[in-house]
Amino acid sequence: MELLGEGERPAGAIVGALNGLLSGGRGAISQPAVSQHLKVLREAGLVTVRAEGTRRIYGVDDAGLDRVRAWLERFADGFAGPLDALETELARGKRERRLQAQAETRRRRGAA
Repeated sequence: MELLGEGERPAGAIVGALNGLLSGGRGAISQPAVSQHLKVLREAGLVTVRAEGTRRIYGVDDAGLDRVRAWLERFADGFAGPLDALETELARGKRERRLQAQAETRRRRGAA
């Protein structure tokens, strides 16, 4: 999806780009494997395909991504409360550590 986000590509170019990314010691990915992934993405409505001669050119289906975004937004409010609570706890911990450090500094100065 990330590669297609940069623009339309034929399956062969996707294979080449992925194998370039995976060259850091991991195995190569085959053309049939990429084609299977593209088929799943196409059936899910996330990728478009068009014929250009004998090649198939794949691209991102913006309407499909909009549907995914809308679906995910339903869950956004469910995360807001816990994330706000986490932020509060993190801030409280920072404040407590800062106050402890200040008290320790005052104690050391008083002992000197």
